[in-house]
Amino acid sequence: MAEGKIAGLYDLERTLGKGHFAVVKLARHVFTGQRVAVKVIDKSKLAGEAAGQLLQEVRCMKLVQHPNVVRLYEVIDTHAKLYLILELGDGGDMFDHIMRHEGGLAEPRAKHYFAQIVHAISYCHKLHVVHRDLKPENVVFFQEQGVVKLTDFGFSNRFQPGKMLTTSCGSLAYSAPEILLGDEYDAPAVDIWSLGVILYMLVCGQPPFQEANDSETLTMIMDCRYTVPPHVSAQCSDLISRMLQRDPRQRASLEQIEGHAWLQGGDPSPASRCLLPLTSHKRVSQEEHEIIIQAMTCGHIADRDTIQEALEADRYNHITATYFLLAERMLREKQEEQSRRQSLLYDLAKQGQSRTDLSDTFGPGDGTGGRQPVAEVAGGSQPSSGRQPPRVLLKAPTIDTAITKSTPALQQICEEEEEEEEEECRPGVMERKSSSLNQEQMRDFLRAGARRPPCRGEVLGWGAE
Repeated sequence: MAEGKIAGLYDLERTLGKGHFAVVKLARHVFTGQRVAVKVIDKSKLAGEAAGQLLQEVRCMKLVQHPNVVRLYEVIDTHAKLYLILELGDGGDMFDHIMRHEGGLAEPRAKHYFAQIVHAISYCHKLHVVHRDLKPENVVFFQEQGVVKLTDFGFSNRFQPGKMLTTSCGSLAYSAPEILLGDEYDAPAVDIWSLGVILYMLVCGQPPFQEANDSETLTMIMDCRYTVPPHVSAQCSDLISRMLQRDPRQRASLEQIEGHAWLQGGDPSPASRCLLPLTSHKRVSQEEHEIIIQAMTCGHIADRDTIQEALEADRYNHITATYFLLAERMLREKQEEQSRRQSLLYDLAKQGQSRTDLSDTFGPGDGTGGRQPVAEVAGGSQPSSGRQPPRVLLKAPTIDTAITKSTPALQQICEEEEEEEEEECRPGVMERKSSSLNQEQMRDFLRAGARRPPCRGEVLGWGAE
């Protein structure tokens, strides 16, 4: 399989996803060895309006830094390509997860995931950012962190409360009626409709509006016609109905959703206690900061002053990306060490309780009460008073030459893509409804009617505000 490099900074591996304008590749950060996702966008394929939307995606991702939103580490811009270096999920997307659970997920599990999505969207809306393409395909699992995160802000935009937007965009099965009609619309309301579709899919295992062809699906959406299976609880069904309201003024607000009875009792944001991903260098200790700075200077990433200036200015360049990837690796190792210690203490406590129970039952036999030195119980050969040497949390790889950017190497990345067979729509299995429609295409769609459902991953384009 062909591999490429982005100017010696990232080793590119297999393709994770592909659209008309962008390719998402798995990559490894050369200096830290950490894996990331690289979204490679061919700017030559974008019209002026679409290029403007692309810049809006970057602005929104820089603004929205939240534990339940995929982290943007770095932006590399060249004449022909734009490279977005993103946090890599390790558990696949929510669509595939739903497909593995016929009839939907158990409600406690669905509540656990849905609360996190709501928490992320609530944060976005408070910053006046609307996503406009919420769907299970854009919710990614991070198993190591134990959370789900929103991704793909390609249709996101800033909005002013009370001011309507006009762009018709998104994916048919998840789009609000007012977007499909090409009307002006209230930005938060369209995300809330999509949240209703996602919750329905979580507990039912299929979309509320999906027919044999897009024309029938469109009719169902316009009529707001769907059926909730009997196994769904009354409270959950009520919450779905409050979001899937034909009239956007009648839809529940995010405050009402978060306060709904069905969502009570769960953890609204388990990610809020997670240290990863880092969004500020001020969240690491001074000692850790010095270790990272030393590793970067020894590796010829940059000098101390340049690193500090990039962090203070909140830049999205290779300096800050390297800093945060190193810091996250350090924190991850610290968390793993703490977890091992807690596990050891728990095991020792259980063994101690077991020996106490035996001592109470049989009595002392050899004058020691059946107890052994702690070091022996743990299986170690060191004296119980001995100390383990401090473990090195971070080792900078040896690099003989400074890392430099090479524009020709950047431009070659898309030319080295491997050929892949297009995935066919499988009969009898729910398809990914991932087609993205701009305003002009939506008008054509409404006039001519749908002729076929789009295959998985098909992208039709962008509209303009």
